[in-house]
Amino acid sequence: MEAFKFLLFMLAALTSFGCMALLFRGYARTGVRLLLWSALCFIFLTANNVLLFVDNVIAPELDLRPYRLLAALVGIGCLLYACIWEAE
Repeated sequence: MEAFKFLLFMLAALTSFGCMALLFRGYARTGVRLLLWSALCFIFLTANNVLLFVDNVIAPELDLRPYRLLAALVGIGCLLYACIWEAE
């Protein structure tokens, strides 16, 4: 079960990182600001997934839940800001 948890959390972090990289690449090619804000969101979602990996696999005795929630909140806040202010 520990190997499954390791693989699952690692794949989630790598997927978030891959999405972030592709969004930054799309922004560099087109200059569309919504891609930039989405990439910034995925920076924080990647941090959330890395903290989840550390919290559950590497150091389960630590409680990193507040930091994970803060990273997710900032990431979603970036995306919400983009949807509201960049829609014009």
